[in-house]
Parts: sequence; C-alpha cells; structure tokens
Amino acid sequence: MGGARLRATTVTGALVVALLAGCSWGTADVATPSTSPAVTASPTPEPLSATPAGPPPASVVTGDDPQVALATSVALLESAPVVVLAAAGDAGAVLTAASAAVATGAPVLLAADGVDVAAELTRLRAQHALVVGEVTTEALPADVAAVAVPAGADADALTQATGVPFGDVTPVPAGGETAAVRALTRPAPAVLVPEGQAPAPADVPSDPSVAPAPGDVATTLPPTAPVVATGVLALADGAVPAAAAATLRALGVPVADVPGGDPRATSGAVQAVAAAAPTSVIAFGETFGTPEILAARTATARTGVELPGGGQVVFPAVAGQPGKRYVALYGTPGSGALGVLGEQDVPATLTRAAQHADLYRGLTADTVVPAVEIIASIASAGPEDDGTYSRKRSVDDLRPLVDAAGAAGQYVLLDLQPGRQDFVTQARAYTELLELPHVGLALDPEWRLAPDQVHLRQIGSVGIDEVNATAAWLAQLTRDRNLPQKMFVLHQFSLRMISDRERLDTSHDELAPLIHVDGQGGQPAKAGTWAALRNGAPNVHWGWKNFYDEDVPMLDPAQTYQVQPVPDLVTYQ
Repeated sequence: MGGARLRATTVTGALVVALLAGCSWGTADVATPSTSPAVTASPTPEPLSATPAGPPPASVVTGDDPQVALATSVALLESAPVVVLAAAGDAGAVLTAASAAVATGAPVLLAADGVDVAAELTRLRAQHALVVGEVTTEALPADVAAVAVPAGADADALTQATGVPFGDVTPVPAGGETAAVRALTRPAPAVLVPEGQAPAPADVPSDPSVAPAPGDVATTLPPTAPVVATGVLALADGAVPAAAAATLRALGVPVADVPGGDPRATSGAVQAVAAAAPTSVIAFGETFGTPEILAARTATARTGVELPGGGQVVFPAVAGQPGKRYVALYGTPGSGALGVLGEQDVPATLTRAAQHADLYRGLTADTVVPAVEIIASIASAGPEDDGTYSRKRSVDDLRPLVDAAGAAGQYVLLDLQPGRQDFVTQARAYTELLELPHVGLALDPEWRLAPDQVHLRQIGSVGIDEVNATAAWLAQLTRDRNLPQKMFVLHQFSLRMISDRERLDTSHDELAPLIHVDGQGGQPAKAGTWAALRNGAPNVHWGWKNFYDEDVPMLDPAQTYQVQPVPDLVTYQ
C-alpha cells in the first residue's frame, strides 16, 4: 500500500478477518449486546483461580483515518452485503456515512489513495454500496451496485436511499465528530452535518465524473438485518477516527476509554473492561503496544480486581491523573527487634501504617498508599535444620497480617532474607501469598550468603542472574493468574550487593521493579549512598528507608520528599 502504512495486528498471529463467529452478515440477531456485572475486589482478596481464562484475542489498529477504517472492517467482519463508502477528507461525507451506517448496520470505508477499498468490498462479498459524496467508480468492483447520496444529505434523502428512518439534523462542530458518532442510536439515528452547513436534499446534482457507472445504479438499498457484535470491546486512547467509530457503533461494539493505552492503569478502565467481560478486543492507537501485551493486560483487567489505591498498575503514569506512592512499616509480626512493624498487634500495625501514610498525603498530588513490608524469612546466626541460615516463617503465621492489610486497602511486600538458599526457591515457598493481588516481593541481598559465609561476619550479595530468575518466576506467576502488576523490590546499600546490576531485566510488564536504598546513619552519608546507587542504575523506581534509631537525625515526611527524585516507596524501620 502507498502512503502511511497500515498496521492491524492480532495476538493470534495472522491478521484477524473474523473475531466473531456469529458476526457475518445475514444473521437476524439484533439484540442489545449482553454484559456481565462489574467484578470488584472482595474485602479480603483471595487468590484467583488456578486455571484462569486465557487472554482474549486482541487487535491493535494504527494509521491514518482511511487505513484505520479499513483495518476495523477487516478485524471485525467476515462478510457484509452492504458497505457505506465515503471520500476521505470530506467531513460532511464522513458524517453522512456515519449516520447511514448506524441506521443500516453497515461498515464505513473511506476512499483514498493507497487504500484498496475494492479489495475489501470483494473480501466482504458486498452486493451494494451506499456511496456518499464524490467517490470515483474505481473504488467499486464491477459486481457491486451503488446507491448515491450527496455529502450532508438530509433525512429524506437518506431514507430514500436506505429505506430506514432517520432523526433530527444534528450540527457537529469541528473536532466533535467522534463524540457525535458515538452518540448515534438506532432506530432513526440523528442526521449529522458539519456545523454551519445546511443538509442537502436528494436532488442535489452530482459531478458526472464521480457518479456511479451506468448499469450499476440502484435507488434504494435492499433490506438487511443489522448485526450486533457481542463479546467485542473497543479500547481507545483518545478519539477513534469517525469512520471507524461509525463501524463500531453500527455493529454495537462498546468503546471503553483507556487513557495511556493500558487497560490496567486506572480504576475506570479496569471496571469498564470487567463490566464488558470481552471475548475479544480491538484497540486504537500506538500506546496499546503489541497485541500480545494488550491481550495479557486485558485478561488482567477483565478480572476487575484492583490494587490498593485503585487500578492494577503499581506506579501508574497517566497524563492528567495522579500516580501512586507508598509508605510502609518494615519488620516481622510479633517481634519489635526487627522493625516497627512488629511492635504492636495486627490491628494496631495497620493503624500505624495508615497514620504514617497520612503524613505524606498533603505533600504530593499522587495517591499515597499505606503498606507493610513483612520479613517472611529471617536471617539467623545458625544453620537451621535445613542448613540455610534462614528461618522461614510459615504462611499461616503471616496470613493474619497479609489478609487484614488487604481488607484495609494496604499493600504488602514479602521480604526474603534467604541465607544460603537462593531467592527463587524461597519465593516459591510463599506462592500461596504471592497469588494474592495485593502482595509483592522484596529481595534483601545483604542476607544472601555464599556457601562459606555467615551472617554478620560478611555482608551478603547476589548475582544478577539469580535476581532475574526470581523476577521471571514472579512475572510468570502473575501472568498465569491474571494478577495485577506486582512491586518487585531490591534492597541495596552498596554496589557490591548486586553484581552486574546493569543487566537487571526490567522488561516484565507484570512487575514494577524498584531499588530500595537502605543506607543508615548521618544524612550526608545517606545522601551519598543514594547518589552512588543511582549512578548508572537501570530504569527502575526508587525507595528510601527511614530508621528510627540509627538515622542521625531521621528525616521528617517533608524532608523525605525533598529527596530527588522523590521516593516512590518510603519505609520505616
């Protein structure tokens, strides 16, 4: 094709020509598309099914208006006896085509250089074309009969051409075309015309060079039953081009607005996808990424389960909407010696975490989420029965706090101090908790020992391959369970704690990687550690720790948020 190249791709491999088995023309199904009730998070989140539904087929459509209109037809339709054809770039013709398409249940195509409309009419096995405005006969196969109407046609002209009723004339201001098309309803859709332009009656003379060829002229389209496309959801980051929007409206395909192109990113997008419960999706815009990414994200959004603070993304970055930051207590339940988290019982811990978060809310426009970072496996002085130098707390021990935090809208991090055991093995031991949507994972390399090391004699360290293997395992678990994105935290206070850190794999869409700077002592020294660890670091989020007893002095919340960049996670120990 000439001009800007069309890109309409799908997760199923080859270009989809029929996402819906029942969406070919000739069916009498004209019922309103059914939707499932919204899925919301339970007060105490539970693990999702061990065998969740697979991702829905997904298409991502990009290009200019004629290419997008063509790709929409290709992705959604197997056949169509009637097609509406308008000239690209003619706003009046496109609006008229949109009104006619919604009335008849036909797709809209735009005639333009580099777009093979004739081939699409042949693929659709079209028999008639409603030609709006100045479209040359070269756009029509010889066996397609044309019914011509002028651009800006009035209701009588449209009814004469289509045999169906139309409503009142609705002037459409420039820039409001998509919104006006999305508001069209059947039966008797409004007659859309550009603002300031009078509707044209049926007897407006046509340019002979663009009139339908002799012998191929009809006066009225044959009756056809409009098709309703059930199970399909369109996703839009911004306005869908008017012609494509008309095809969606004609087929009854609902459109969910997805700012930023990630259906997991906002609560509104998540709940729109969950309510629609789509079996396939078609997305408009570059921001949606590849069909594979979109399919996986849609499968997650379809669950409707949200993270504390809303949505399913740990650190959403959507223009014009707040992001999220986290403030956490660190320690292990029942032991004040390892951090402030264990200095009180579970209800008091959650109250204290919420109070810490409250102190930050007036300092940022972002949503501040209270959190708890629970030491799940504790570095020990001796080898333990398994020789690991790591005392693993049981899932049953941790469940009360984990569940209560989820019910209270607080995020949970499980912190691993594995001793001589590897991080992947230890993480697997807590699969039952990591299957919960509000639980992420933190690795503490200070306590990762070599076979001949002992805690407090040496500072532990970990190779990047083990870190990446742990991230890959956690990402796969998250993907397999259609879970919201998980925070993946690496604790660090010296560069040698994570060897080859520059090779950290940050590509997992299921994870939000964060390096947590754990330096303690005087503030100049802490600032130096912060700067040193950020130098040459991979693209990650950043965390800061405030120590009640070891920092001299400990920063207050306002001072903590003066650290640059502002920490995404602040923990208290």
